[in-house]
Amino acid sequence: MQIISLSKLAILGLAGLAIAHPGAHEPSSMSHSAKRSFLNNAKRSLSQCSSHLERRGINDRIQARRAAAYEMYRKRSIDARDYNPSVNTSHHSTLDVTSQTTEEELFAKNPVCILSPEGEIGPFWVKGELVRSDVRDGEAGIPIIMDGQFIDIETCEPIKDLYWDVWNCNSTGVYSGVQDSSNGNGDDDSNLDKTFLRGIQKTDAEGVAQFKSMFPGHYGGRTTHVHVVAHVGATQLQNNTITGGHVAHIGQLFFDQDLIYKVEATYPYNTNKVSITTNADDHVVQDETEDSASDPFFEYAFLGDALEDGIYAWITLGVNVSASYDTSYASLLTSSGGVSNSNSGGPGSTVNL
Repeated sequence: MQIISLSKLAILGLAGLAIAHPGAHEPSSMSHSAKRSFLNNAKRSLSQCSSHLERRGINDRIQARRAAAYEMYRKRSIDARDYNPSVNTSHHSTLDVTSQTTEEELFAKNPVCILSPEGEIGPFWVKGELVRSDVRDGEAGIPIIMDGQFIDIETCEPIKDLYWDVWNCNSTGVYSGVQDSSNGNGDDDSNLDKTFLRGIQKTDAEGVAQFKSMFPGHYGGRTTHVHVVAHVGATQLQNNTITGGHVAHIGQLFFDQDLIYKVEATYPYNTNKVSITTNADDHVVQDETEDSASDPFFEYAFLGDALEDGIYAWITLGVNVSASYDTSYASLLTSSGGVSNSNSGGPGSTVNL
């Protein structure tokens, strides 16, 4: 992996024609031509950001912060043992990372900056999730630190106080917070109250937020991925949820295929007998990398000598904060637990917030 400089920005549009779960599909309302026009204009905007970010020292600070965070987690790891061209490009550092590796070596170049117009939110977004950085909830698997930075494509400034909303399935392909026949045991209503691998974090002055999570597993028809929603102008309530604002970004992020295979060979991922859909065969990945302009993949480095020690993954996203998209939700997390959205009409149907 080589971290691409901002002068070679990769632009990402995560709209698409993906199958979220078998029989559950929610297409974007943005047409293919409209998305391409959006991306071309945004690419020009982002290309003008490079010198601005350099002058502000933003790139130097983010590189130093990520290097420090990587070293901290690499040394202590995460104790989880107790409980296109971009498709074919490695995003794994080619460095022989040791305790002596300097931040200049590890983060020698500016981070990848990607842009996402309206994408597919999927059938299993849960409204009302908690603001928290540790979303593991005792789930088994390979620990991962996900580090995200958000840049305003119109001002080239980091987006402070954006709420980064993430969720992904567990090691055997099941999402928390949802009761549905296409999501594990459809008769298990206790899953409505579970919150594993879901959470929200507010970005700091550098536009950065971070999660402690577990590497996602897979399910039928989709490659391994992480769902992303960016809330702009929201307010955090005393009950640790957010309200108000608007959604400026909907998308999905991915991992290198060889990394997926390595993870899937470990327990409990290897207990999942559903066939793996590769990145090359995933409709979302295909749609977003067809013009060789997008790179919707996490950069990453290992936190120790063994895969089980964990993964440190990072990505920078350019966002148009003035954009606003409708969202749909499968269930609502309340103080009394999860409640299915009876108006959703099932996975994939649209219910505007």
